[in-house]
Amino acid sequence: MTPQELKVFQYMCKYGNEQCTGIEIFTRYIYKEFYNRKFNVSEHHKQIWAKLQDVINGKCKKLIINIQPRLGKTEIAVKMLIAYGLAMNPASKFIHLSYSDDLALENSEFARDYVKSDAFQSIFPSVIIKKDSDSKKKWYTTQSGGVYATSAGGQVTGFGAGIVESKIDHLEGNEFLEALGGNEFGGAIIIDDPLKPDDADSEIARERVNSRFDSTISNRVNSRNTPIILIMQRLHERDLSGYLLQEEGWDLLCLPSIKENGEAIYPHYQTVKELYKIRDKNPIIFERQYMQNPKPIEGLMYHNFKTYDIIPTTQKQIYKNYTDTADMGNDYLCSINYVETELGCFITDILHTKLNMDSTCRLVADMMLRFDSGNKPKQMMIESNNGGRIFATNIERDLRLLGDYSTRIEWFHQSANKQARIANARYEVSNMIHFPSGWEYKYPKFYEHLSSHRAEGQKVMDDAADAVTGIIENMSKKSGKILTFAMN
Repeated sequence: MTPQELKVFQYMCKYGNEQCTGIEIFTRYIYKEFYNRKFNVSEHHKQIWAKLQDVINGKCKKLIINIQPRLGKTEIAVKMLIAYGLAMNPASKFIHLSYSDDLALENSEFARDYVKSDAFQSIFPSVIIKKDSDSKKKWYTTQSGGVYATSAGGQVTGFGAGIVESKIDHLEGNEFLEALGGNEFGGAIIIDDPLKPDDADSEIARERVNSRFDSTISNRVNSRNTPIILIMQRLHERDLSGYLLQEEGWDLLCLPSIKENGEAIYPHYQTVKELYKIRDKNPIIFERQYMQNPKPIEGLMYHNFKTYDIIPTTQKQIYKNYTDTADMGNDYLCSINYVETELGCFITDILHTKLNMDSTCRLVADMMLRFDSGNKPKQMMIESNNGGRIFATNIERDLRLLGDYSTRIEWFHQSANKQARIANARYEVSNMIHFPSGWEYKYPKFYEHLSSHRAEGQKVMDDAADAVTGIIENMSKKSGKILTFAMN
């Protein structure tokens, strides 16, 4: 074993407890030797490495990775993957595409430089780049492998990705490559950000990329087993990622910048506070490119929301609660405390959860009693088409056990069409509902569901919109009196 091989095996031993994949070990080693500094590893890097290893091992043929820019996606899934693939099999052939010809050529150059580096060559001396084909756009190994790099709209002629038949005899008995997971991997089509962000809302630009994938890109494979990898930030519902996900067979790794637990995906690069600042400047762009939740500007139910810092002093202030129970297994319970005034309804607290009824009854009761006796809701409206009476009974029990003897609890059956109700109340929601400043951070899932609700075509995750619609429908100003519904 050469000194360099020994060094890599030491890396393997060092990170063995982390269950590192072969491509992760390779990336850490080459990066450290090439840049003279360690690769700063985060959880999302390991997730990407794991998916790429599945591609390398033949477990995944079609992979989509959705993640914001500048988090290492191109370094790992383009530059290092190409170099690693050639290390395992010098006959591997790669096609690399991006929206910009310059970006594709730059990535190709880095991959080529990794292969030519002393760190790489001391371990994989059989991977030799032909001197007469050493360009950024197209370069070959002496074993007929190589890379073709161009823009997603550029011409790909005379070159196919992958290999037609097995050419891995050189791997037999190579302990090092076996340890790294070497097999019959023979290259791939790697597409990195095929659509320019400025073109996200251009139907012509989007469909040009989608059509080109079908007519040209997907056909540039030398075998039906050649993998296709797409790495991109989401830009629109009909970007290439959304277009391909309509088909079966694609494996998706979606990595939002703020995880479900509220933590930043890569705090070494951006903290949650910094991500929130980006969201404040442009929520639509943030949801698309950072949260991987593409929102078209057209078609949204709500275009603006009012916020407040202090509830204004008015003649009429009625403290209420509106609760929309979870009628089906995939629904959210949405319970909202608010103050109804002549100027509108001011939201004070929100519970938005998929927990079962046994858990949510007590959580709602606790939220109802969170404020002092003068500010707690005096009236609670419970909307439900299934199980509402039981929920109302349980809530009343919990409130009385907690010492609340005054709140009036009313359950009612909602028979009107939900989508029609939401559409009819959309402007009053925008004008009369006031959310506390910072509500998008305090109630992120509620904010996501409400702000992304579509005027047409959305049939799920409408509990947030349904609840604020119910608040508008039950405003005493609309009927001249407090609306009540009998429980019997």
